[in-house]
Amino acid sequence: MAIRKAVQEDLDAVKAIYKKIFQYQNEGKLLVGWVEGVYPTDETAEKAFKNGDLFVMEEDGKILASARINQDQEEEYRAADWKYKGVPDQEVMVIHTLAVDPECSGKGYGSAMVKFYEDYAMEHGCRYLRMDTGEVNQTARRMYKKLGYWEADIIPCDFNSIPDWKMVCLEKRLNCYKKSGKSY
Repeated sequence: MAIRKAVQEDLDAVKAIYKKIFQYQNEGKLLVGWVEGVYPTDETAEKAFKNGDLFVMEEDGKILASARINQDQEEEYRAADWKYKGVPDQEVMVIHTLAVDPECSGKGYGSAMVKFYEDYAMEHGCRYLRMDTGEVNQTARRMYKKLGYWEADIIPCDFNSIPDWKMVCLEKRLNCYKKSGKSY
């Protein structure tokens, strides 16, 4: 299994994962709260790829998961009651749109993507990690809690054109980080 920056050829697989998640959700096998045709869309993956912040997990030539990783905090984060207040933006890394192929759920791929995100943040001098999920996504919330993330707040909003969204804002502080090859 390898996690790497996405290449153009990965986009169709990432979009297919989004579609499978919607299919599973429509069949009642999964509840993430995403809305088909609203978020995430093909354009979500394309924009992340263009921005250079789309990452994929690949095993035996198959894309199993994807996520955007960058330092772009959502506008709604301003309203959250973060545990770590006043953190400089340049020390915050964010993971967005973490998607695991539902046919592969329960195998630790989501946790592996989050671990990669934490290592990536550390390598880029960011010791504060932030993310969000929907209040209805109990599976993700349990996983994030198990991985040491603190639920800072639940913000009611219209998010990514999804009305009446309840955004669970999560955070974690790394004990150290690396910058220029040195650990701090």
